[in-house]
Amino acid sequence: MNRKTIFILPGLFFFILGIAQNTSVPDGKSSYWQQHLDYSMDVDVDVKHYRYTGKQSILYTNNSPDTLYNIYYHLYYNAFQPGSAMDERLKSIPDPDHRMVIDRGKGHSPRYESRISGLREDEIGYIRPSVVKQDGVEVSYIIRQTIMRVQLQKPIPPGGKSTLQMDYTAQIPVMIRRTGRNNKDGIALSMTQWYPKPAVYDRYGWHTDPYIGREFYGEWANFDLYIHIDKDYTVGGTGILQNPQETGHGYEKKGVPPETPKGDKITWHFTARNVHDFAWMADDDVIHDQIPLSDGSTLIHFIYKNEKKNRKVWKKMQAYAVRSMEFYNELVGKYPFAQYSVLQGGDGGMEYPMCTLISGNRNFNSLTGTMMHEMAHEWFYFLLASNESEYPWMDEGFTSFIEYLASANIRNNKPAFIFDNAYKYYYYLVSSGQEEPACTHSDRYKTNMAYGINAYDRGVVFLAQLGYITGMDTLIEILQKYFEQWKFKHPYPEDFMRVAEKVSGMELDWYYNEFMQTTHHVDYKVEDVKGKHIILRKEGMIPMPLEVYVLYTDNTEELFYIPLDLTLTEKQLKATRLPVWYYGADTYEWDAAKDIKRVYIDPGHQMADINLHNNVYVLSK
Repeated sequence: MNRKTIFILPGLFFFILGIAQNTSVPDGKSSYWQQHLDYSMDVDVDVKHYRYTGKQSILYTNNSPDTLYNIYYHLYYNAFQPGSAMDERLKSIPDPDHRMVIDRGKGHSPRYESRISGLREDEIGYIRPSVVKQDGVEVSYIIRQTIMRVQLQKPIPPGGKSTLQMDYTAQIPVMIRRTGRNNKDGIALSMTQWYPKPAVYDRYGWHTDPYIGREFYGEWANFDLYIHIDKDYTVGGTGILQNPQETGHGYEKKGVPPETPKGDKITWHFTARNVHDFAWMADDDVIHDQIPLSDGSTLIHFIYKNEKKNRKVWKKMQAYAVRSMEFYNELVGKYPFAQYSVLQGGDGGMEYPMCTLISGNRNFNSLTGTMMHEMAHEWFYFLLASNESEYPWMDEGFTSFIEYLASANIRNNKPAFIFDNAYKYYYYLVSSGQEEPACTHSDRYKTNMAYGINAYDRGVVFLAQLGYITGMDTLIEILQKYFEQWKFKHPYPEDFMRVAEKVSGMELDWYYNEFMQTTHHVDYKVEDVKGKHIILRKEGMIPMPLEVYVLYTDNTEELFYIPLDLTLTEKQLKATRLPVWYYGADTYEWDAAKDIKRVYIDPGHQMADINLHNNVYVLSK
């Protein structure tokens, strides 16, 4: 029997969800595992009415140690409906995403009006299953907005496989956020999070977060996708096109003409192996360019609107895309796919496996900067597929960190301290009174401001300050080892920290706990200087090893290094080493060799010290 219940009692749904999870948290001795999916999908697109029909078959391999009695799906398009959780969140948060609201201005109550609330029936998004089967047998399911629970007719045991089938109809929403039709750039279709997508089941159980506008988390999978669409449309996205001669549109081999389409539609056949999402765009008036890396390992595709104002900046940006990928390959590790695509579409920029969708009506610096950031996500989001709903700083922060380095090296954007802007945003958050721990779930922040600064800027500061503790060369080695060990997997913060400890030889759990799991701060002070005698004070809760610069009255200088007991070992640098500063002590003092003119804590500004004014002592004349 096929039960389709749209509304059920809230308590009952979550009671069922709690039973279904059957989670097993490893005790530290269990070996790593992750689920695997093999998708076969066929979609027929009606470009005039912005709808499509889909047939989906998934071979689900249960590599977990648990028996699964239910499968959960994300139906992301259902968020773009009046009354959805996403709609209600836009009404309740004090600083909603400006792209998703109409700003009535100060003096209006409410000031912000959700754009989702005003969608007509033919403008909303939806995914509506009609038939759901397991191994050919129809099964029951429950839908609650963007989450669907499928009751399996036959449990999937550890090591077992089962085929999940679904027929559905869908409507592409008006572009509100990331996905949709006819965006401001004029791109017809930006197809992201567009298909029924099984939720992740990992070492911490099911991850069934409703979609209210944040990030995504997907199972590693192989995709075999057929898209039937109007013959005038060019399609680009995740995966490798299998029938370039049939589609033409710039994909056909040189010297070999494309085949003549039969009828009004053509079929685009894409495959992708070992990815955790599949995104694509389509439009009937675009330019398609291709440029290989210098070693020929990856071909970068560029598909963008065929408009005069677009062409110049997109053409100029392409060389920077090549240089960026080569830089990231060297910095972190080799991008392992033969193709990557930079696609015009979406709003702002958003990362997906093997591609990004970015808005294109912008100046060169903005376009290039967005491209560099979204491309960097191929390492931190795609290949290192962390749970970005719970730990967005693991993808946004780490991505921004290597983007800063790329910008400094490729665009010759070299301030005195490369990560200075990220530190400034972090200091602003601290001073705002709205700071929350960085390990707050991305959907649970009180403000978008706190989420954005924690995810992006605090994530950068976390790594840069870790580089201060371990040494920057050691930090880069940590990132490379982390990539090599965890690519094509689902790492969590503890996995990154274990790599950091092994590479550096330091104990670092204290740092992660203090800086990411609390709202404690770093604040050191030069308490007093008398002749040769120096007294420092720890004003904040977060301890740090210290670098202290001293300028003597005879204008000679000396750099001191004060180790922290919690690390157990020390980084290597040219400095006079002093005895350890133990965590329990609030003050530290020693005698220098000569009378002192100036003392400066952390002369390189790598610590995220929230009060720089008390870091300096200058002898009064």
